[in-house]
Amino acid sequence: MSRRLLPIASRRDTTRLAWALLRERRGPLVICVVAFALAGALSLVPPWVLGDLVDAIGDGGDRTTVLRGAAVIAAAGVGAGLFAGVAIAALGHAVIPALARLREEVVDRVLDLEPDRLEEAGRGDVLARVGDDVRTVNTSLDEGVPTTIDSLVAIGFTVVGLSALDWRLGLAGLCAIPVYAMGLRWYLPHAGPRYRAERVAEGERAEALLTGLQSAPTLRALRYEEMWQRRVEDKSWQAATVAIDVYRLLTRFWARSNRAELVGLLLVLGAGFVLVRGDLVTVGAATTAALFFHRLFNPIGGLLATFDQVQAAGASLARLAGLALLPASEAVSRPTRDERPGLELEGIHHTYGDGDEVLHDVSVRVSPGEKVALVGATGAGKSTLALIAAGHLVPSRGTRTLAGASYEDLGAPAVRARVALVTQQVHVFAGTLRDNLTLAAPSADATAVQDALERTRAAGWVEALPDGLDTVVGAHGHTLTPAQAQQVALARVLLADRPVVVLDEATAEAGSAGARQLDDAATEVLRGRTAIVVAHRLSQASTADRIVVLDHGKVAEEGTHEELVALGGQYATLWSSWSRA
Repeated sequence: MSRRLLPIASRRDTTRLAWALLRERRGPLVICVVAFALAGALSLVPPWVLGDLVDAIGDGGDRTTVLRGAAVIAAAGVGAGLFAGVAIAALGHAVIPALARLREEVVDRVLDLEPDRLEEAGRGDVLARVGDDVRTVNTSLDEGVPTTIDSLVAIGFTVVGLSALDWRLGLAGLCAIPVYAMGLRWYLPHAGPRYRAERVAEGERAEALLTGLQSAPTLRALRYEEMWQRRVEDKSWQAATVAIDVYRLLTRFWARSNRAELVGLLLVLGAGFVLVRGDLVTVGAATTAALFFHRLFNPIGGLLATFDQVQAAGASLARLAGLALLPASEAVSRPTRDERPGLELEGIHHTYGDGDEVLHDVSVRVSPGEKVALVGATGAGKSTLALIAAGHLVPSRGTRTLAGASYEDLGAPAVRARVALVTQQVHVFAGTLRDNLTLAAPSADATAVQDALERTRAAGWVEALPDGLDTVVGAHGHTLTPAQAQQVALARVLLADRPVVVLDEATAEAGSAGARQLDDAATEVLRGRTAIVVAHRLSQASTADRIVVLDHGKVAEEGTHEELVALGGQYATLWSSWSRA
């Protein structure tokens, strides 16, 4: 089954977003345009002065005339360079903050997306957008935009200069435009789709690489590493094939551009020869015209080259805009601490992609303040049901209600504001331990943080850290053990103070020494809250108010610990094995 990628904005929406970001910085943009215009005007001085020198020397001009012309050319060159520097600096002040704002909006919308939507699109698509696409747009802003503006200004002033020499010379130069236009008209419709395909292929390659790296132990255990390596090779070659196709297209485009340069220069030289022979213009004017048109080679080449960057940046910007233009979540009211909603899952079915159904008509009701444990063999559907209950996965069929209101009516932000999920795979963010904790509640004071640490049995090892709560943890910092990371995650739940908690094997990472501490921490977190617990150890299940046993995606048994042990069914067998162990 093909993945449903995240949205890509239309050209119109992308342009509207780009302008909305840039118009907030009109001052630097105006300075940029004026400085580029002045630089372009000064760049016309050298060929004009050279043409005058040809006529002056032909009329017997002396050394002073040549030196004066050289001084004017040097001054014009210095002035053009200074104005170009001012223009590029002003452009940076306009576009770099705009790109930073765009990246912030993209990350904000990504963090706001539902986890199942992200999984469906693939993490590679998201990483390619916030990484490769941002880099492509940034490169275009650093190199392509200045070249484009400078080239447009140079072309405009040069055409005016040609016409000022003689309208016939200007007309001869303009005759090259249709040849350039035909090449561009051929290139643009072919380039856009190829660059979009290249961005998508890079995302597919990133997804394959990322999945392979993260799942390497599992792939080796199942002996699928060679199969996945072939998959990475296939995705890499697909991306390379698209890139080669783009390069072939570009070389054909440059061939058409060179042909236009040849046609234009021949026309200007031919017109100059005829006009000089007829005493309609001077040799110096014809020389200036030829230099003017030859001077157009770099600006036109640069402008056409930027179309390559513009196509790539346009495709990347559209992918970023597709995320930035997603509707932002509306602010939701924070539930009160006294709110203890019940949770109901009715007739839940779920299928991943085109695979087999992993949940079949499962119904679970959790009363306000009740703790329900999910038990079953690996693959029974426990984690899937937990994710559905937490609002992180939309079931294929079935209804979910919280305090009598459906998840769909409440909306994802309201569900997340009431339901906290802690899984076996927790993340320690790069930063201080204090930042990791207050991430769940930015307004939490030192007393609340310390209380959360004590209740999750983490206060002891936190005090033993080199800088206590100010110790840097995560990447390039102090490494927390899996059990400590789980305690941090549970402390976040206490600080966030959600009335409903879903624990999906949240204490499974503890060894025998830390198991009791984590179990005690989880018990403290669940106290007074509506809870669903995927029990890794049956000691957790035995303390629950009710136990639901899943078997191959169906509810096999349901009751209290004592009732199920007395029943002598699956749970009793599991408990007997657990007790002996």
